[in-house]
Amino acid sequence: MEKVHGNLSGLRPAQKKALENLYRRRIEPGRIGSPELARNLAELSHDVRREVGVLIDRRGRVISVSVADARGTEFPDLRLGENRLAGFHLLHAHPKGGALSKGDLSTLFLKRLDAVSAIEVQEGGRPGLVHTAHLTPPGTVGEEEDWRILPPAQPFEIDDFDLGAQVSALEEEIARAARTREAKKDHERAILVQIDQGEFDAEERLDELGELARTAGAEVVYKELIYRRHLKPGTLVGAGKLEELTSKAYHLDADLLIFGQELGSAQAREIEAATGLKVIDRTQLILDIFALHAQGVESRLQVELAQLRYMKPRLLGAGAQLSRIGGSGGSAAGGAIGTRGPGETKLELDRRRINDRLSFLEKQLEGVSNRREERRKSRERNDVPVVSIVGYTNAGKSTLLNSFTHAAEEPRRVLAENKLFATLRPTSRQGYIEGIGQVIFTDTVGFIRDLPKDLTRAFRSTLEEIGDADVLLHVVDAASPGADQRQSAVNRILDDLGFADLPTVVALNKADAADPEVLEREQERTGGIPVSALKNLGLTELKDALGDAIASVQRAELARQEEARAARVEWR
Repeated sequence: MEKVHGNLSGLRPAQKKALENLYRRRIEPGRIGSPELARNLAELSHDVRREVGVLIDRRGRVISVSVADARGTEFPDLRLGENRLAGFHLLHAHPKGGALSKGDLSTLFLKRLDAVSAIEVQEGGRPGLVHTAHLTPPGTVGEEEDWRILPPAQPFEIDDFDLGAQVSALEEEIARAARTREAKKDHERAILVQIDQGEFDAEERLDELGELARTAGAEVVYKELIYRRHLKPGTLVGAGKLEELTSKAYHLDADLLIFGQELGSAQAREIEAATGLKVIDRTQLILDIFALHAQGVESRLQVELAQLRYMKPRLLGAGAQLSRIGGSGGSAAGGAIGTRGPGETKLELDRRRINDRLSFLEKQLEGVSNRREERRKSRERNDVPVVSIVGYTNAGKSTLLNSFTHAAEEPRRVLAENKLFATLRPTSRQGYIEGIGQVIFTDTVGFIRDLPKDLTRAFRSTLEEIGDADVLLHVVDAASPGADQRQSAVNRILDDLGFADLPTVVALNKADAADPEVLEREQERTGGIPVSALKNLGLTELKDALGDAIASVQRAELARQEEARAARVEWR
């Protein structure tokens, strides 16, 4: 293994030897460095005309030498405890002079170093002032948010500062703050990021991401809309912005970073490596919400199917993941029967297991779909009109169904919560409409813009039941901004499913909480009927409109049947 890291091109053998000799240096434990080490670093940096740095552990040993700035310094691959610092500090020389740079301070924070120190190199390679900074505990309010910069010291004073005592006190304070926060924290604390590439509804998308996070059980402590015309290939937002988000997470005690854009597996890993946070995207968040709210057998099967389809192309196949399982040189070499030969990689094994599970789930769902088809045929034989209630998630569909069917108590009452995707399976209840008689009202899964394709595929059989309705009741939340965009998102999904031409009645729900001018404008735009499912306002007018729509469908069906009967008579 090479002793010196970094760009060594152009260095003379004597210079390389002098750099290697830095490994033999030792300083007093718990100190920044020694006057002799400061002089050696300044002379070498002046000689090679580059920054030269050493990593020193808490026992005073030099464990790494790098010819690079702080960002390019070689660091050991260590897994840090949540309440611990890295266990070593960086001492390096600036050949052009100057105090600690932004790169120095960023490295201090991101690597959680015990400290970082920069030696100003003066004319002739003499060491000048030594600048030192160390981290501050989370929540510290002061001039430096993430770190504290100490007054500069002379090189002969470099061993006066008791770094060991400072590190012990800092780790104790970090641990105490963590215990206090852990006692108060009962939810994951999340930071939300929505990238604005010029969309007119970017802010609304960020608000919706916040609702999704809340529904999943997270506590949103910070959210940011980041404008990027062109996304960075690896991290979407760039290293500088990730550093800012890491700082926010450090001080707000956040452990989850949620992106509004779908992330590739490589992007998620790169962002996690840069921030040290758990990273998920909008699709994973929605899948998690579906898994949280799935109650029936069918819903659970569909959610698991969607999760496996999402997970399959994102299996990681590197390093230990590619180690061979069961491969050996035969029984003499310890291989069991059935495991000999080249073996199978863990990646291949995981994929095979997922494929087997996918096949099983698809067969199970096929059986559920057949049973639902029999129930549909039974309703058709009874000739009972069907109204499918569709709409954006959390528009009030389930509450409206409960109001229509007077289902105040279990088991007839449908779950209705102020959360996204509270209802995942189609629920049918019998109601009554004056002039029509018995009617079946079916509540469907809520729609959302850019519904993940894996979920659309999994719930397709459920959504296709909408096509068996005589009339669609499109519920629009008139009290929230962007009602027209949410209605358009629902219409796009209906169009994709081939149901856009079905007779539709629009209900402008939550009219009691809507702005009167906005409500009037929505009435003119949609021809919808203002209602409040929660307060039972406007339901009579809505039922009348549904009755007229159903009667129109029935008249058209009678005319079609009469025309077909006349055609048969004429043919005979």
